[in-house]
Amino acid sequence: MTSAGCAIGLGNVWRFPFITGQYGGAAFVLFYLIFLVLLGSPIMVMEFAVGRASGKSAVRSFHALEPQGSKWHIFGYFAAAGNYILMMFYTTVAGWMFSYIFKSASGTFSALSADEIGTVFTNMLSNPVEQLAWMAAAVIIGFLICLGGLKNGVEKASTIIMTSLLVLMLVLVFRSLTLPGAEKGLAFYLKPDFSKMTENGLGEVIFAAMGQAFFTLSLGIGALAIFGSYIGKEKSLTGEAINIIALDTFVALMAGFIIFPACFAFGVNPGQGPGLIFITLPNIFNSMFWGRLWGTLFFVFMSFAALSTVIAVFENIIAFAMDMLGWSRKKSVIVNMILIFILSIPCALGFNLWSGFQIPGIGNIQDLEDFFVSNNLLPLGSLVYLVFCTSRYGWGFKNFIEEADTGSGLKFPKIFRPYVKWILPLIVIVIWAVGYIQKFILK
Repeated sequence: MTSAGCAIGLGNVWRFPFITGQYGGAAFVLFYLIFLVLLGSPIMVMEFAVGRASGKSAVRSFHALEPQGSKWHIFGYFAAAGNYILMMFYTTVAGWMFSYIFKSASGTFSALSADEIGTVFTNMLSNPVEQLAWMAAAVIIGFLICLGGLKNGVEKASTIIMTSLLVLMLVLVFRSLTLPGAEKGLAFYLKPDFSKMTENGLGEVIFAAMGQAFFTLSLGIGALAIFGSYIGKEKSLTGEAINIIALDTFVALMAGFIIFPACFAFGVNPGQGPGLIFITLPNIFNSMFWGRLWGTLFFVFMSFAALSTVIAVFENIIAFAMDMLGWSRKKSVIVNMILIFILSIPCALGFNLWSGFQIPGIGNIQDLEDFFVSNNLLPLGSLVYLVFCTSRYGWGFKNFIEEADTGSGLKFPKIFRPYVKWILPLIVIVIWAVGYIQKFILK
């Protein structure tokens, strides 16, 4: 549940629906599912294997497994940096979700026009005190849960949060599917229409599906490696990875069942981008019977999705300090809670006091931090895991297979060796390169 919580986040319930809307619905989903299996699952198994074989966090795991005299362990510091940078902007977005629970429950959106609801979001971003307060709430809640330890804190909270998330999701799916006109949204979502793909260009749609499948699982920065170190030897790692990917996919698909029927029922374009969550959906809830209740439940669900990732990555960050510096869990929690809060301030203020900070081709502070993680550390980190687990100059395929296949359950197909050694690294390099081309050349 904790590993699934790390993989399941706002990429599933925020980005997946609007990117699906942009690229033609069911036809995009079909490609997404194919790439999720072909790209995501092998790299996840490799992260788990490195974590379990070493018994360490990402920052120390390569020290334990690398050939003597090699320098693979240097990547561990980049992985650690990736976890910190991810939380520097993710905590701010998690704070937005917490804020919208209270806004929705208190009736802030009631009787407001569409433009006024958009102004609520704009006002929140432009208020530095509100931004900092909700970001601090996300940081404090996440670290306090981790302070309880792995079993009584992280695992127990993740199980409660993930179970609640799934229950809330099913309630919201039922409500959305029973709206008048919901069947049009279902048809858009479930009936492939490949002609719509040609409108955007088949290559662009395939790459978008490939990118979403790759980035949704938080692979490449060792965020899952620490949970590999906690998995017992009684289970094979391929089976564990498939279970997590299946749950991750289920959440993403169910988010579509909430959003698309609601959008079509109220005549809203489902491909609007991030504003779909904070501006369009509150408008939809306003038009529903018991709209305040459904809106509140939706943002509780969104907050749980965000918090599950925050807790998982915080656990990784805590493990770094415990591994490298020998700190107790309590000391690691306190120091990192203060550190993450300070590091998250630029993003929180990047929408107001520091909004003048803009980098051409990238954007504001949040965009810059996201660029470092999504366009660089995730793909290049995944490439490191691939090469480390398949090259004789790294850990090697034989050692990887032995670890991955230890225990009962699904085994890693050895016939995939040429694919994961030669083809998949090339695909990752292409994803990384195309990300730069789209951001700096095609704009």
